[in-house]
Amino acid sequence: MNAKILIAILSSFLLVKNGYAQSKETTDSLTHKLQEVVITAKYPATKLVGSTLVSTIPGTNLADLGTAFDVLAQLPMIKVSDNTVSVIGKSNIEIFIDGRPMRDEQELQQLLSSNMKKVELLMAPGAAYASTTDAVLKITTRHNFVQGLSFTDQFQLQRRRKWSVMDYLSLTYRVRDWELFVNGTINHNNSLIKGATSNTLAYHEKETIVGSSQNSSFPTTTGVIKGGFNYSHGSQSFGAYYRYNPERGDFNNSGAEWLDSNPALKRNIDRSIKAHSHLASLYYENTFDEKYRLHFDGDFRRSNGNNNVATTYPESATAAVNSTEERTSTLWAGKLYLNFPLWNGDFTCGTQDSYTRTTLDYRMLNSFVSEYIPSSFTDARQTSAALFASWSRMFGKFSLSAGARYEYVDYDFKVNDKRDDDVSRRDHMLTPDLSLGYSFNDESQISLSYKMATVKPPYSQLTGSLNYTGLHEIEGGNPGLHDERMHDIQLFGMWKGFMLQADYIRSLDAYAYVKQVYPADNLQLLMHPVNIDVSALNLYLIWSQPIHRWTPNVTVGMYHQWLNLENSRYDKPIFSYYFDNTFSLPLGWLITANISGRSQGDMHTNRFSASYFTMDASVGKTFLNKSLTVKLSATDIFNTANNDWTMNTYGVFVDKRQSYDRRGISLNIIYNFQPRKSKYKGSSAAEAEMKRL
Repeated sequence: MNAKILIAILSSFLLVKNGYAQSKETTDSLTHKLQEVVITAKYPATKLVGSTLVSTIPGTNLADLGTAFDVLAQLPMIKVSDNTVSVIGKSNIEIFIDGRPMRDEQELQQLLSSNMKKVELLMAPGAAYASTTDAVLKITTRHNFVQGLSFTDQFQLQRRRKWSVMDYLSLTYRVRDWELFVNGTINHNNSLIKGATSNTLAYHEKETIVGSSQNSSFPTTTGVIKGGFNYSHGSQSFGAYYRYNPERGDFNNSGAEWLDSNPALKRNIDRSIKAHSHLASLYYENTFDEKYRLHFDGDFRRSNGNNNVATTYPESATAAVNSTEERTSTLWAGKLYLNFPLWNGDFTCGTQDSYTRTTLDYRMLNSFVSEYIPSSFTDARQTSAALFASWSRMFGKFSLSAGARYEYVDYDFKVNDKRDDDVSRRDHMLTPDLSLGYSFNDESQISLSYKMATVKPPYSQLTGSLNYTGLHEIEGGNPGLHDERMHDIQLFGMWKGFMLQADYIRSLDAYAYVKQVYPADNLQLLMHPVNIDVSALNLYLIWSQPIHRWTPNVTVGMYHQWLNLENSRYDKPIFSYYFDNTFSLPLGWLITANISGRSQGDMHTNRFSASYFTMDASVGKTFLNKSLTVKLSATDIFNTANNDWTMNTYGVFVDKRQSYDRRGISLNIIYNFQPRKSKYKGSSAAEAEMKRL
């Protein structure tokens, strides 16, 4: 047997036996001495367990990359773009850190890669999660039992078309069974996007073109203050925290509008945003008789946002169009479940309940525009009560999991204090799921799963209000949207370094955006969502195999949909590839180089243009026994990323060209003193409602 392989096997055995989580080694890598031979694990190990991809982080070249974003960007099936995490072939994911849901992307920015222990990607989530969830990303952090004070400070400076800066400070104090923590973040972000949109249609039997240009800057300043406690003793633990999140923003779009061959009319859009939110969360967990685990989560969230919009035409006699908008949302939620062994398997049952209220007070201050975009006050209230149960068991090399979720929803929608009976409704939903897996050996597994789900539209799409976006353009929601009914069949396989994902989805009453003529005294185009029926196939092949100090991760795939709308077909497939690379160099240097591209194709009613080659890269190094991490990153190095698309619906052809604000560099400096994980074990009492709000 090869000596390197034998040594790696022996070291892995000793690590599992002795437990690296409680090791007194000061280094974060899995480095142990075996008869005076130092052995260091360098490559991430990803394996398929049922329908879950499990990646271990400690001791690999990912542990020193910087933050959780950096780690996730290098793992199979996971992509990160502008601090947004997505899963290939999945449109709706939930992220959990140590059992609690991620509230915003800043939590991943704040989580250090050296504190990450394991990343689990559930490709077929069970009934314990909302039926809308396509995939679940569970991150487990490393245990550290150091008493006393620990702190982390992270500073990021970024330059794209504008400068952005962020600083995060976290303090934690642990004494015996208690943990007290407080942290704060200040983030000033500024982006600049350029583009143009043209709409071509037949209006009064004459070809008409409505066009506009955009030069949009959006400086925002956000803050987060969070404090709380955790207590853990024996089998019992509980905790709570409070978070306050203010936001200020000033949006400016200096562009122009034109109709046919008429001279372009200069236009400025100024939007001021003031918002804040309060969140209080608590949890309790206890284990009885060493097998019955009881867990409770409770959440209260209240948010308020005010927008003032002024559209002016400085070189014209056209009157300014001003509007105001105030949105208030409140959520009460609770989740209780019990987990225990049953029939040689694992059984979980529980309830998840919530009450949500969202009001939107929209005021159109221009008397002429108010004739077709009137002021309105909408009030949406929803009461949801769900029961769920799931069971899983191993039968030799076979794994089986099955579950079901019943949910009752009472949705009440009012416009100007009058109940809309066409929109208000009561629903009873039963959504089952089933997954079967087989393990040939440690390197070869396969799983097949089926899931039925009911997907509720975001509240922002259910509003009946309209927004003025130009002399001839309107945007709005659709309070008449139905809930989507989705059937999902997924095949997932792994053989040595190869993985295959095949996912077929049939969606009834999904929603997609369309643009059509809006009934008014003059030409008005309305962009809004409508229900559609669509089928889609996702097919991806992944290969990842360490080669000395180089860890490549290659993904090639296809998205193909079948959609007919108003005698138009949207079925051109999108082919894509991702080529991620991690290089572990001597003296602690780490380099990443990620390349991706896609072909032109249809996704719902949009035809996205091709972007064959984009590249991000980074170089970093750790100092002071890995307490200090310095990293320099570059995004969209060749300035090839774009978000160009066309849309042809209801006789209106839309051609949108816009230049992404992604090309730039950033400097990350992270210093941590005795970093430890939070012991907060709470989860979200209403993940889906949080996301819809």
